[in-house]
Amino acid sequence: MTVAPPSQADLAAYREEADRFEAELLEEHYLHYAGHKPQLELEPIYERHAGLTERERVRAVGAAVRGDEATRWLWRFAVEGYLGNLTKEHTERVARLEAELEATVDGESIRFRMLQPVMANEPDRERRRRLRDVAAALRDEHMNPVMLEAARLHRGAVPTLEAGDYVEVYERIGFDLEGLADQCRSLLDSTERLWEEHADRLFRARVGVGLDEAAQWDVPRLFRAAEWDADFPADRMLPALDGTLADLGVDLRSQENVHLDLEQRPGKDPRAFCAPIEVPQRVMLVIQPIGGLDDWRALFHEAGHTEHYAHVDSTRSIEAKRFGDAAVTEGWATLMENLVREPAWLDRRLDVSRPRQLASEGAVIDLYFTRRYAAKLLYELEFYRAPDIEAMRGRYVELLGEALKIEPTPANYLFDIDAGFYVTEYLRSWAFEAQLRDFLRTEFGNTWFTRRDAGELLRELWSEGQERRADDMLAELTGSGIEMAAIEDRIREGLALA
Repeated sequence: MTVAPPSQADLAAYREEADRFEAELLEEHYLHYAGHKPQLELEPIYERHAGLTERERVRAVGAAVRGDEATRWLWRFAVEGYLGNLTKEHTERVARLEAELEATVDGESIRFRMLQPVMANEPDRERRRRLRDVAAALRDEHMNPVMLEAARLHRGAVPTLEAGDYVEVYERIGFDLEGLADQCRSLLDSTERLWEEHADRLFRARVGVGLDEAAQWDVPRLFRAAEWDADFPADRMLPALDGTLADLGVDLRSQENVHLDLEQRPGKDPRAFCAPIEVPQRVMLVIQPIGGLDDWRALFHEAGHTEHYAHVDSTRSIEAKRFGDAAVTEGWATLMENLVREPAWLDRRLDVSRPRQLASEGAVIDLYFTRRYAAKLLYELEFYRAPDIEAMRGRYVELLGEALKIEPTPANYLFDIDAGFYVTEYLRSWAFEAQLRDFLRTEFGNTWFTRRDAGELLRELWSEGQERRADDMLAELTGSGIEMAAIEDRIREGLALA
C-alpha cells in the first residue's frame, strides 16, 4: 500500500528527534568504548525514541524523497535506525562479548579486544598464528551466532519497507554501487602486479616472509611497523598534532568544543576514535597513546574527523551536521592521517632518518587497503543478495584472498561487513583525499599544511559539514568528480620515492 509523505512540520520534527537520538547513541558509544562504563546499553535509547524507527514512519520519510538531497540522507538514517532497532540487542551482546571475553594463550590471559594489538606486537610468527586461531575460535563460537541472527533479521525486514532489496535501497538513496564496483574491478586489475611486487618486498622486510608465504596473522605485524617505533614515540604524538593544527591556524587546546580524553582505563579501546556527540558543540577525541607509526596515523585520522565536526557551522541543517555524505568527513580524516608519512611534514615535525622510504612503505599499505576494500564492496554486493548467508563464508575467503593473495580469516565473514555500505564511503574518501591533496599542493605548494591561508580554506570547507557530496565539493574546487584512478596515481607517486 502506498504511504503518503509526511508534512513539512512532521518532517522537521522527525529531523529534530533524529538529532537527539544520534547524540544519545554517540554518547553511549563514547562512554563504553572510552572505558567509562562496562556495558553498551542501546535499548533504553531506542525505547525513548521508538517513534523514529516505526516501519510506517520510515516508509513515510522514504515517500518524501523526490530528488531532495537532504531528505535522501534523512531516509538513510531512518532505514538504518529501523534495522538497528531490530538488532539493538544483538549489537549490545556482541559489544559485551568483545569487552568481557578473555583467552588464554601460552598461559597468558588476554582480553579479546587486546588480541589484535598483542598479535601486532608479537615477533614470534607461530605465536601470532595461535593468537589468530584463538581470536577466530572465540568469534565463531560466541559472536558469529549472534551476528548471523542479526543478519537474517535484516534480510527479512528490508522488503517490508517496499523499496526493493538492500542494494536497491542504497541505490535509491543515491549510491552508484554498480558504477563504483566497476571502477573497483578496473583498479584491482590495474594494480595486481604492482601489489604482488611491492607487497612481497615489504613483507620480507618487516615480517621475514614473502607474499607467497604470508598469512593473515602476519598482517597486523606488517602494519605495526615496529622498526619505526623510535621515530614515532608516544610522548610526541600530541605535540606534533598541536603543532600541525597551529600551522593551519587552529589552537587545539583552546577549542572549548573539543574534549581530549587522555586517561588510561582498563576497558578503554586502545585505538583513537572520535565521537561527535553534539555537532559542533561537543566533539570527543579519545586517545590512549602507545606510540608507533600505526598509532600516530590513527590519532591524526581521528583528529581530522574531530576538526571537521568541530568547525561545522552551527546553523547548518541536521543532515549537514550528521547524516550527509560520509566520504567528506572520511576524506578530511585521511588528509590528516596521510601527513604522518609525508616527507615534507616529517622534516618539519620529526627526526625521521629515511622519510622517503617511510612514504614508499606507506604507499604499499594504502595499496593493501584499496585492494581490500575494493574486494569488500564486491563481496558485500553479493552478500546482500545471496539466498544463503552462511554460504558467503567461502565467497568471502575467495574474493578477499584473490585481491590480497593472503587468505583472510573465514570467521570474519560477518564481522567484516560495514552496515550501510560504509565501504563505499571509505573508497570514495580515498579518491577525494588524493584529488584534494593535489589541489592543495597546486594552490599552496608541497608544504600546504604550514600555510594559514590553506587552513582558512579548510575551515571554510569544514564549516559545510556534510551538506554537499564529496563529488560536488571536488567539482567546485577542481572541476572534476571523484575518480578511483586518483588513488592509484597517488600510490604510484609514493612507491616511486623508494
